Amino acid sequence: MAESLNTRAEILLKTLVEQYIEGGQPVGSKQLLKSSGLSVSAATIRNVMADLEQMGLVHSPHTSAGRVPTQNGYRLFVDSLIQIKPVAHAVSLEFAASFSGEVDVDTLVHSASSLLSDVTHFAGVVMVSNTDQEIFKQIEFLNLGNSRLLVILVCEDGRVQNRVITTDREYFPSELVEAGNFFNKSFSGQALDNVKMMLLRRMEKDTAGMNQAIQEAIFLAGQAFDDGATAENNLMVSGEEQLIDVPDLSNNETLRRLFGSFKTKQDLLDLLERSLGVEGIKIFIGEESGYKAFADCSVVTAPFCREGERVGTLGVVGPTRMDYEGIIPIVDITARLLSNALSS
Repeated sequence: MAESLNTRAEILLKTLVEQYIEGGQPVGSKQLLKSSGLSVSAATIRNVMADLEQMGLVHSPHTSAGRVPTQNGYRLFVDSLIQIKPVAHAVSLEFAASFSGEVDVDTLVHSASSLLSDVTHFAGVVMVSNTDQEIFKQIEFLNLGNSRLLVILVCEDGRVQNRVITTDREYFPSELVEAGNFFNKSFSGQALDNVKMMLLRRMEKDTAGMNQAIQEAIFLAGQAFDDGATAENNLMVSGEEQLIDVPDLSNNETLRRLFGSFKTKQDLLDLLERSLGVEGIKIFIGEESGYKAFADCSVVTAPFCREGERVGTLGVVGPTRMDYEGIIPIVDITARLLSNALSS
């Protein structure tokens, strides 16, 4: 659609979007005349605005003669008119420091999501994909009392997952050590998806011929590897409470749907999965996401890698009226720094 706009119309649309993002109020012809730098009359600007409205790029709220960008207007702005702001050197150094030092994957993921939220004042999200392809290293069972066990699952890359499971009886420490030793000896060094598959096969077999320790190890590990919690454990969301203070999202119903989606995580996981195959920045504006919960939001994402292989997606969830020119480079540099940290 950008091809159908002349230079004057592009300048005015770009100015309108930038003014609306900054002020949050409908933009009138006088403001456009002052801010655009064009040597044209107010009547000419009104005519161009009428053309842009007919094209579905701007619209006039009922309470104002000014105009605001539509979803299509934002899309054209992001795709063709945007001027990315470079990340300040001091900010780059601060970001790099957040990923320095020898830390595990979970700590890096948490740092990335928190950093995105702190800098943008919106919600920061990070999804780690394909964890089933990670290599199992060891498992440990710790007794918490009241028929509850803490299961510590460690992968070769340093990722640690802690889960609490409920059992039908109390276990002696020696039983838990024996169960962990058997499981680690049998499965250490294998991919997690293979471990799960072999567990299912063994659980389906008649266990009458197995000794008690092996039966208990398979039973306990089977609960720890329950797929129901896997997807949620792959997604980190930080700073979602900051969206409560965003005027554009202040409607109670909007917030209820949005926070409901953060809680269930499935919609957000789907968006981040869809972004995983995209090179560079991917932006879902409003209803482009396909989910009602994000109809008033934009989600800016970028994939990150480990040793050249894409292993996840991170991004920012905020209102459609966000500073795309500033947020896009923040998402981009965070993805590159996280990729470097994971690869090192």
